[in-house]
Amino acid sequence: MAFKQGIGCVIDPGATIGEDVTLGHYVVVHAGVVIEDGVIVGDGTILGKMPQAARTSTLKTTELGPLVIGQGTVIGAHAILYRGSVIGPECYIADSAQIRERCELGQRVLVGHLATIENDTRVGDFTKLQTGVYLTAKSEVEDHVFLAPMVTTTNDPYIARTEARHQAIRGPRIRRAARVGGGAVLLPGVEIGQEALVAAGAVVTRDVPPYRVVMGVPARVVRHTPAEQWLFAPEKGDDL
Repeated sequence: MAFKQGIGCVIDPGATIGEDVTLGHYVVVHAGVVIEDGVIVGDGTILGKMPQAARTSTLKTTELGPLVIGQGTVIGAHAILYRGSVIGPECYIADSAQIRERCELGQRVLVGHLATIENDTRVGDFTKLQTGVYLTAKSEVEDHVFLAPMVTTTNDPYIARTEARHQAIRGPRIRRAARVGGGAVLLPGVEIGQEALVAAGAVVTRDVPPYRVVMGVPARVVRHTPAEQWLFAPEKGDDL
C-alpha cells in the first residue's frame, strides 16, 4: 500500500491516492478525488463531498470535476472539501475548515480553523485566511493577501430580496498583498487595491484605492500604507 490510513477510513472506488499519503482515523474519500504525493489528512475529514442545495436555494448544481489536492498539502481534522475544487501544493487547511465546489487555491495557501470558502472562489498563492474567515461565493483573492480572524465578505446587494439579485451576485476582489483586519466586513463587489490596508472592524462600502489605509464605518481613507510594509512597489504611473 502506497499510503497509510487510520481506523475506519472509507475510500470509494475511483479515488486516486499518491505516494507517502497519510489519512487519519475515519477519513472519507469519495470517488474521483485525486490526492497527490505527501498529503496529510486529519481525523474525520471528508474529501470530495457533493453539494446538496436546499429547496429554496438558488445554487446551481452542475457537473463537477474531481477534487484535486496538491502535493504536500496538510488538512486538519473534521474539514470538508467539496468535489470540483483544486487545492494547490503545500497548502495548510486547518481543523473544521470548509471549501466548497469549484474553488481554486494556489500554492501555500493557509485556511484557518473554522474558515469557509464558498463556491466559485479563487485564492492566490501565499495568501492567509485566519480563524473564522468567511469568503462568500464568487470572490477573488489574489496572491499574498492577509485576512485576519473573522473577516466577513458578502455578495448579495439585495440581501435575498427581489429577482434582480440573481444577476447582481458578486463577491469582493482583493488585490495582491492587501490586508484586512479582524472583524472587518466587505460589501458585495468592492475592490480592495494592491497593498491596501483595511482596519479592524471597518465596514467597506466602496472600492479601496491601492496603497491606502481605510478605517471606520463606513470605511474612509485616512493615510497611505507605510512604504516599509510593502511587498510590492507601485508601478510607474500609479496614483500615490
